[in-house]
Amino acid sequence: MARKNHKPRIFICTLGASSKCQAGFTLQSGLTRHQHSAHGRPHHHTGPHHEVPGIYREDCHDNDQPQSSDEDVEMNRPQSDDDRPPEQEDRPSGYTLRHPLLDGTPCDIHGNDLPPGTKPRPIPTMPTNWDPFPDRVQFEIADFLYRKNQMSGSQINELLDIWAASLDDGQQPPFADKNDMYHTIDKIAVGDIPWQRFSITYTGPRPAGEVPPWMLAEYEVWYRDTRELIRHQLSNRHFDNQIDYAPLQEFGPDGERTWSNLMSGNWAWQQADTIGEDSSTHGATFVPVVLGSDKTTVSVATGQNEYYPLYASLGNVHNNIRRAHSNAVSIAAFLSVPKTDRQYTKDRTFRDFRRQLFHTSLQVILQPLHHNMTTPDIALCPDGHYRRIIYGLGPYIADYPEQVLLACIVQGWCARCRAPRDDLDSDTAGRRSHAHTTILVDALDEKTLISDHGIISTTTPFTAHFPRADIHELLAPDLLHQIIKGTFKDHLVTWVGEYLKVVHGEARAAAIMADIDRRIAVVPSFPGIRRFHDGREFKQWTGDDSKALMKVYLPAIHGHVPPQMVRALSAFLDFCYLVRRNVINEATLNAIDDALARFHREREIFREAGVRLSGFSLPRQHSAKHYRFLIQMFGAPNGLCSSITEAKHIKAVKEPWRRSNHHRPLKQMLLINRRLEKLAAARVDYMTRGMLNGPCISPHLRVQIAIADQPTDDFEDFGEQEVVNGPRFDSMVTLARREARGYPKTIHGLAQRICEPNFHLYLHYFLMDQLYPDVQADADHPPPISYRPILDRRISVYHSAVATYYAPSDYSGIGGMLRQCIRSAPSWYNGAARRDCLFVNNDPDQPGMRGLHVVQAMLFFSFSFCRVQYPCALVRWFKPADDDPCPDTGMWIFKPELDHNGKRLTTIIHLESVLRAAHLIGVCNDEFIPRKFKYTDSLESFQAFFVNKFSDHHVNELAF
Repeated sequence: MARKNHKPRIFICTLGASSKCQAGFTLQSGLTRHQHSAHGRPHHHTGPHHEVPGIYREDCHDNDQPQSSDEDVEMNRPQSDDDRPPEQEDRPSGYTLRHPLLDGTPCDIHGNDLPPGTKPRPIPTMPTNWDPFPDRVQFEIADFLYRKNQMSGSQINELLDIWAASLDDGQQPPFADKNDMYHTIDKIAVGDIPWQRFSITYTGPRPAGEVPPWMLAEYEVWYRDTRELIRHQLSNRHFDNQIDYAPLQEFGPDGERTWSNLMSGNWAWQQADTIGEDSSTHGATFVPVVLGSDKTTVSVATGQNEYYPLYASLGNVHNNIRRAHSNAVSIAAFLSVPKTDRQYTKDRTFRDFRRQLFHTSLQVILQPLHHNMTTPDIALCPDGHYRRIIYGLGPYIADYPEQVLLACIVQGWCARCRAPRDDLDSDTAGRRSHAHTTILVDALDEKTLISDHGIISTTTPFTAHFPRADIHELLAPDLLHQIIKGTFKDHLVTWVGEYLKVVHGEARAAAIMADIDRRIAVVPSFPGIRRFHDGREFKQWTGDDSKALMKVYLPAIHGHVPPQMVRALSAFLDFCYLVRRNVINEATLNAIDDALARFHREREIFREAGVRLSGFSLPRQHSAKHYRFLIQMFGAPNGLCSSITEAKHIKAVKEPWRRSNHHRPLKQMLLINRRLEKLAAARVDYMTRGMLNGPCISPHLRVQIAIADQPTDDFEDFGEQEVVNGPRFDSMVTLARREARGYPKTIHGLAQRICEPNFHLYLHYFLMDQLYPDVQADADHPPPISYRPILDRRISVYHSAVATYYAPSDYSGIGGMLRQCIRSAPSWYNGAARRDCLFVNNDPDQPGMRGLHVVQAMLFFSFSFCRVQYPCALVRWFKPADDDPCPDTGMWIFKPELDHNGKRLTTIIHLESVLRAAHLIGVCNDEFIPRKFKYTDSLESFQAFFVNKFSDHHVNELAF
């Protein structure tokens, strides 16, 4: 068999939201599939030909049309740019107010304001200057081996040896060996912010006799210049159009205030008001520095390899940029982790020193920003303009133990308010502040400060040394540890188990919890929902585990616990999903307050049942009371969640540690991080100068490159759910890339294959509705013979469709787009059939589920009629079981809809009417799931189903 030749990727994509995609493909069809899947380009249905007469005309036959192949099925394509979906912003209408004083006026390099409308200087291209690399090939190889593949040094040497052996005499591989590659990376000038160190030792009184080892130790802190770090982030051209240069007040179309990114909150506006009291700062840009810290362990086996990274992020970038880690979160320091033996672990002097070490380190690390917190700095911005910059300490991302350390308070107290420890939800508590703490410290003794106010007076928070900074104000809301892992998993899920034991005893409780696990295990498959094969029994829970359990837990406990307990969890889940939204308006804030009030009222069932006799004075639950205020101050909490820093741990700490030789690994980790950031900065620099357009191919092939910007057909295969970096539009559902093989192409043959003898009638009714919407046609009212179109068409069957929609509250692309695969396959992974459910538009003027239908996709197919391509779905219908949602779970309950013969109501619908996938979970009430029951049988076995509004955040905003 002849060996295949390498094919260069000469077909280049020029689509993309804020910048051109530049992905390359070997074939035109590959480019087309990529454009449809990655950039959300729709197949448009051109609508019925209303000029077709009542009696079908011969000239409407499609026999002269080319038939689609088994591999590629062409759908209607847009004829012009006007046919494409319009790009949409988060707020399609409304208005925005910019701060009148600190408005981000562009200036020259000397700080002089530029006239309005002045364009930035063009970027010098220098297409051949790959310094320090000789050409693009060497850069791409270094970037691939070191950053993307993370290949070990020995493997790099082995690869280069093999490479050299494949070359002719006199030719050399791109690098001589690993050290040659490392040295070349080290020479990259852009993004080079070197690591520095300082050390701190204990200088207090020492005891007579033996001195504890920790008093003699020297504690090293490695850090980078925070001013240069933020200036580097600020100059990143990829942040253009995803950054705010001034504090904003945003209003929706109804005049309601909205909050989204950090600069849309009241805190940034108030900071600008204070800064603006100095007239020399007018026209400057306020740049808040978002900080985050948290210890992480890189070796679970030993538990000894603990690191303490500090992260810094530019507060002006939009939340989606920070959540996507698009070089918007950088590691600023590795703090020291003082340790001692068990004898001194609880020693008060040691604990005071550990706290002082932390705050002193932060003060030193952030000192480079201090001068320019009042005097403007001049820095390059993503749009190419220079601006005068005023820095400020922004929100601090931290879990509760870290907040206790930052605020210098006693464990169990609130770091934000003065509520008493045993009554945290008191409505009379005021907010903590440096000023209030100073007054108390001057007036009270240390014992009273600790017992009555929870204040540790031996340490001053680092923020006291910086202008306009108060740590009690700056502590950010933490969705992950306060809400998801804290209140939901650690509290509510645990309390449900304890309730079952209190009421039913150990044996019966174990049986009920086993059934709850089975209920969780048998939920139908759905994109974005992980499968708990054995229920919820884990030895170690992660944040992702808790998020996944939230999506399916409520229906699982329904019927096993009292209705009030179900209502308590339902109210809390409503609160959680509301505060997780990407854009929050005044109506959402009121809904948040209502959900929290319902939760506080309904959670009393746990006290009454004997589970929480001590009450609910719990810091993480109490934190929910502050969320309305924090949203108004800092915008949507999803941009300040500790999940951002948790994810950064992997790239900045855990992966570099694994790449080290584990002998004094910290310095190796610093070097690895420095090289990674240099490569990332070099890539941004080359892209900005137009040097990375298209794939890496040999120069003589560049003349063959075909630049294409018009899609033609097909989708590229992908997993269950993926992000999309493309234009914004509400929703679009399109058939998959390839036809399913082995199906008959005729209507009657297909009807026999899928066991639907009435398939031809369903198709008649569908076309009648498309062509003659005023003529009633259904099973009870067959269409007049003169209106029945002649159907002898080739049918193309598909096993999936792709839904692309705008879902900024979920993990999505930078533009907020997400796509999911909807399955309708007779066998899924060589097992049972998978038939997903769908939301179908009914009445757009009705809110929530009142404007939606729910169906199950039994078959995806397409056919051509009168030169119009119809992408369709054969569906079975569900109908609401009641006029309102379930009063306990808050979910709508649907049941299978039957026709006049008592069989499942089945019809054909156009994919244009489909919104996206829906997730149904069977209603069990108090019945137990059989042990051998399979999740693949769920949609066929239950008599009623919950419409799962917690399957993701996009559904939560639809299915209420």
